[in-house]
Amino acid sequence: MLDKPDVDERLLAVEVAAAWAVDVAALVFMPVGLDGHTWAYRVDTPDGDRYFLKVRHGEFTPAAVLLPGFLRRQGVRQVVAPIDRPDGGVGHEFGDHQLLLYPFRDGGDLWDRSLTDRQLIEYGEFLGRLHAITPSADLAAVLPVETYRSRAGERLRTLGGRAAASEVLGAFWARYGTALHRLSEAVDDLASRVPDARHVICHADIHPGNLIAEGDGPLHVVDWDAPILAPRERDLMFVHSRDFGAHPVNARRAELFHQGYGRMEPDQTLLSYYRRERYLDDIVEFLDSILDPGASPEARANDLHWLTRIAETVHSTEPAVPVHSQGATR
Repeated sequence: MLDKPDVDERLLAVEVAAAWAVDVAALVFMPVGLDGHTWAYRVDTPDGDRYFLKVRHGEFTPAAVLLPGFLRRQGVRQVVAPIDRPDGGVGHEFGDHQLLLYPFRDGGDLWDRSLTDRQLIEYGEFLGRLHAITPSADLAAVLPVETYRSRAGERLRTLGGRAAASEVLGAFWARYGTALHRLSEAVDDLASRVPDARHVICHADIHPGNLIAEGDGPLHVVDWDAPILAPRERDLMFVHSRDFGAHPVNARRAELFHQGYGRMEPDQTLLSYYRRERYLDDIVEFLDSILDPGASPEARANDLHWLTRIAETVHSTEPAVPVHSQGATR
């Protein structure tokens, strides 16, 4: 998010210091992420320590709070989990916001950098380990379960009318609206044809932008905001797609990933469903953000840039024929 949350940062710093018993020298806003309800700050201390603070309007889901710590206790060292408060618990209320504090990992994300061979193997090892872990009973009770009932299509139909009448989005909708409605139809069709598959713990957003590393160093996995029990293709879609990151996985790099993950053949219908459903979900989030009257011109322009990139991909790949005839094997 490019726009800061509507909070008093002085009071926020005081609240963080009290809740986690840390000396806060500075809060540095970080314009990262696409969730319109969540913002990020770097917390600097006088002795040079740093933390990563998430500020969410409303509450984080129970699974987002509990799962990372559970995985760390299972020995999954790549997971970046929130820090417990000294008085117990993880999250902290701040007015109508909730706070989570994390260790700060140096190195930056890998969206614009290519994972090295060693990191690709570790990427596979991490996901293989994640997908093999059985959740505890209390965690299973709060983890969402895949239903293939996306609300994105309904939201697209609602937002489409507003986009068509919008000064900012009118030309965009005239060019891409038909292709986006075809995308929504494709998602519904694929959802009706997905095969039964075993559900595993999925990160659900495991693209290179959520992998942090220094150089060729070990991976740190962040952004556990939307975990789900789903077929493993929910995560493998990011590996078997060329849509995520500046250096998408090719055949050789996929081979390195599967050295770590293990040999398996993903179901192509599931991959197609998740790829298109991700497009659709991102599109409606960007439309909603751009149509927000409180958005700054800078944030609106940034969102329109990414929305147009996704829409152009959809426009060039979604055929104007029934989905059944295309085989859904990409």
